[in-house]
Amino acid sequence: MAAKLKKGDKVIVLAGKDKGKTGEIQVVDPKAGKAVVEGVNIAIRHTKQTQTSQGGRRPQAMPIDLSNLAFVDANGKPTRVGFKVEDGKKVRFAKTTGDVI
Repeated sequence: MAAKLKKGDKVIVLAGKDKGKTGEIQVVDPKAGKAVVEGVNIAIRHTKQTQTSQGGRRPQAMPIDLSNLAFVDANGKPTRVGFKVEDGKKVRFAKTTGDVI
């Protein structure tokens, strides 16, 4: 099945502690059904000091379930993503506006 959300898509969080926040997808893991969105679901990771890097507490974006994300359309509203065939090619489109993504 084709991916409804891809790397680089602007999404909004629908559920969880970061509900309402928007960001861009950095990484998608389709097998696990999760994605990493910049600025969302931030956790503090502790790193040891090495010869090349300073140790300490570093914020890191953790994966969030794809079901808790919605694509943001041209109007800035959350929308579902559908598929249709245009000129013999399968394309994604926003269900609220009908615009091709």
